[in-house]
Amino acid sequence: MNKALALGLFAAILLAGCGSTKEDRLANPAPCPNIAVLPDAARQIVFDGAETAENIAWTAEVQNVSLACRYVGTDPIDASAKIVIAFGKGPKAEAASHNYAYWVAVTRVDREVIVKEEYLLPVKFSDKPVEIVEQEIKEIIIPRADDQVSGTNFEIIVGLVITPEQALFNRSGKSLKFPDL
Repeated sequence: MNKALALGLFAAILLAGCGSTKEDRLANPAPCPNIAVLPDAARQIVFDGAETAENIAWTAEVQNVSLACRYVGTDPIDASAKIVIAFGKGPKAEAASHNYAYWVAVTRVDREVIVKEEYLLPVKFSDKPVEIVEQEIKEIIIPRADDQVSGTNFEIIVGLVITPEQALFNRSGKSLKFPDL
């Protein structure tokens, strides 16, 4: 190998380490927490009358959730979540907008809720009866006792704010589709 090529490779290796800190180069000690949608709170249907497709005023359904996280040493887990929700305006809706609410909870796996936050989301409908919105929760901080506690000890659960009656409807397995969609 000639001397110029060897010096160029050496310089490239040295420069590669200059742009990052030790923390940037370290990987997470284990995976991120799981993120999931609570099945009972995955959808919401607001009826104006009997439980029929003709009486639907508003709907919402969590379509997708994803999570990214970072933690090094004894630092807390710093996570961000993306939540995709489809919102619907049914035949009985009387306005062009509606306020929907959803929540994000951090739990210890198979244990208690550590923190739960609710978010209000106003949705304006154009000429389409369905609006799909991607929400990003930029900062979810999960404390860890020490560097041996990994993300697999926690879960992040997402759901829509629903009534007990809506939860029973969701558990029933009933499905309503708009006839002209």
